[in-house]
Amino acid sequence: MDNNRLFTDEQLNAFASQVASRVAINTKDVLTSDEAAVYLGVSKSFLYKLTMRKEIPHYKPNGKLCFFERLELNRWAEQGRCTTTTELQDKAMAYTQKKGGKR
Repeated sequence: MDNNRLFTDEQLNAFASQVASRVAINTKDVLTSDEAAVYLGVSKSFLYKLTMRKEIPHYKPNGKLCFFERLELNRWAEQGRCTTTTELQDKAMAYTQKKGGKR
């Protein structure tokens, strides 16, 4: 191995494979369980738990393999949005101004 090289060919190939996998996940409309877990950043066991509880939209066309639509995963992930402190303060300010101090 050349001492001037930062990475081995194996490391570069592994990195290229990871990049290709991520690009595929972000361009495909329908994902496998493995791809969906990577896309959401969760473990496969957690994703399995969500599917068993029917908490996440999924498809089982043959009754065994599980598939996920990427856009539905996005909508599911966006369901639990937390309101920021600034938004809460703005709502409180608007509420108090609307009431005008009336009792």
